[in-house]
Amino acid sequence: MKTKELALTALFLAIGLVLHQITIGLLGGMKPDFVVTMLLVSFLMLRNKRLVIPAGLAAGVIAALTTTMPGGQLPNIIDKLITAFVSMGLILLLQGHVSNNVLAATVGFIGTLVSGTAFLGSAQLIIGLPVSFKALFITVVLPTAAINTLLTPTIYGIAMGPARSAGLVSKSQSAAGAKATAGKLSDS
Repeated sequence: MKTKELALTALFLAIGLVLHQITIGLLGGMKPDFVVTMLLVSFLMLRNKRLVIPAGLAAGVIAALTTTMPGGQLPNIIDKLITAFVSMGLILLLQGHVSNNVLAATVGFIGTLVSGTAFLGSAQLIIGLPVSFKALFITVVLPTAAINTLLTPTIYGIAMGPARSAGLVSKSQSAAGAKATAGKLSDS
């Protein structure tokens, strides 16, 4: 794990924090969590499994410090760590088999579902929820997952050009997706 990878991850988490702060609350004061979006983008760009614990923990602490839900600090840390492990596992499993855009959309959707489910589940067990789990899942988690299905590949695509030019990511991240796309096209 290199210092520049930690710095890039921290930058993305900071961007997620700003987006989280300017977003209005939905049902029960819950907000879409853009820290998760940026955590996923940093994982997609760097694909370094050694970042899982520090990045997941940092994302959890950032979310815990800014949560609008009373008692939501510990559930935020729990959910970000779980999301970090599941998302990196999904990236490592699917890379080279699907294009980078499909990978980013899949990780954005599944990562957000995992994050929302882990947060709501742990919050329900630890402190209780202000509204039913089902209502929060339908009105907050599913719309956020839908948004992240589009937002994650968009941000990933925008960020990869400058990151490649600056030498922050290797060409293999873009090559793996290109090979998967070329393989799919030649099969048809």
